[in-house]
Amino acid sequence: MSNIHLIASTTFGLESVVKREAINLGFQNIQTYDGRVEFTGSEADIVKANLWLRCAGRVWIKMGTFTAVTFDQLFEQTKALPWGDWIPEDGKFTVVGKSVKSTLFSVPDCQAIVKKAVVEKLKQKYHTDWFDETGAEYTIQVGILKDVVTLTIDTSGSGLHKRGYRENAMVAPLKETLASAMVLLSYWRKERILLDPFCGSGTIPIEAALIARNVAPGLNRKFACEQWERIDPKLWKDARIAAYQAIAYDVMPEIYGSDLDAAAIEVAKQNAEKAGVDDCITFEVKPCEKVTLPGDYGVLITNPPYGERIGELKEVESLYRALGAIMKENPTWSSYIITSMEYFESLYGRKADKKRKLFNGRIKTDYYQFEGPRPPRKES
Repeated sequence: MSNIHLIASTTFGLESVVKREAINLGFQNIQTYDGRVEFTGSEADIVKANLWLRCAGRVWIKMGTFTAVTFDQLFEQTKALPWGDWIPEDGKFTVVGKSVKSTLFSVPDCQAIVKKAVVEKLKQKYHTDWFDETGAEYTIQVGILKDVVTLTIDTSGSGLHKRGYRENAMVAPLKETLASAMVLLSYWRKERILLDPFCGSGTIPIEAALIARNVAPGLNRKFACEQWERIDPKLWKDARIAAYQAIAYDVMPEIYGSDLDAAAIEVAKQNAEKAGVDDCITFEVKPCEKVTLPGDYGVLITNPPYGERIGELKEVESLYRALGAIMKENPTWSSYIITSMEYFESLYGRKADKKRKLFNGRIKTDYYQFEGPRPPRKES
C-alpha cells in the first residue's frame, strides 16, 4: 500500500527543513503545518522516514482526524477507524494524549475513552472479548486542538534525536535533530572547514560529519515498528543494507570542535568514536577567546552559553564580544549562532544577514546567520 498517511513531527521553526528532507526522500503529497510535515507513503516509506529523517521528532501514522466536543463523539468516531489494520490480536497498546483550547480538556478522560473505543473495534475484528497484549507495542496519541481530534500511532518509539551514539552528554545538551538542522540551514558543505568553539559533547561536529558522509541518522538504533506484524522484516534489512552502501567512507571533512570543559571534550571524543566519525573531527580543550580559525572560507556553527543562570550574564556577554572580534578578524568566514539573548547582535558587533526563530527544548531562541563571501571556485 502506498496511501498510508504519515506525520513527521517537528520542533517549531524546522518545518521547512523537514519538508525539504521529505522531498529529497521522494515522499508524496507533502503538506506543511505548524509543528509537523504530513505526507503519504508505503510501509517501506515508514522504514525510510525513520532511518533517514535527520531533523524530525518522530514519525506517526495518522489514523484519522475529526471534530469532537463530547465523549460520545470521541468514542464513536475513534471506534470507526481501522485500528485492526495495524494492531494485531496480541498487540500491546497504550494511549497518550494532549488537549489545547478544547471542550474536551481532561486528557486522562480522553485517553480512557480512546482506549475503550479501540478495544471495542478490535473485539469486532478478532471476535474475542479478551486481549493478552503480549505482542509488539503500539503507542496511540490522541491530540485535540480547538476541538479537532487527531489520532496517530507512533512508529518511532524513542525520539529520532536518539541516534545511538550519545550515551554520554553534558548538562543541557543540544538535541541531535536541532544540531542537524543548524548545519543544514547553513552554507556549510563537506568541502569547507567547520568549527564549533562551544562544542560540549560534540553534537554539532558529529552531525555535520554524518551529513558529509551521508550516514543515515537512524542506522544504529531500533524503532518501535520493527516488531510490527504489518511491516515485513525484509524491508528493514534491505533498507539498512542500502543505507550502509550509501555511506561515503572516503569523504574526509575538516571539522573542529573545542570547549573550555576538558570533561566535555572527552565525552565528545567518545561520542564521535561511537558514531564512526572520530577520524575526521579534531577536538581540543580551549576557551573561545583563544580559538584560532583554521584556514579561510570556513563556517562556524555553535550553540554557546545563553547566560540563563544567575551570575553568568556578564561572563556570557564577554564571550559574545570575544567571538564577534574573532570573526571580524576573519572576514572570509561565515558564522551561525543560536542563542536566547535578545541583544546578541549588539554584543557580537554586527547585524545578522538572516535570523530564524527556533526552540532549543523549551527555550525560545534565534538562529543568527552571518554570511561571509563564497570561496573562490577551484580550477579543474
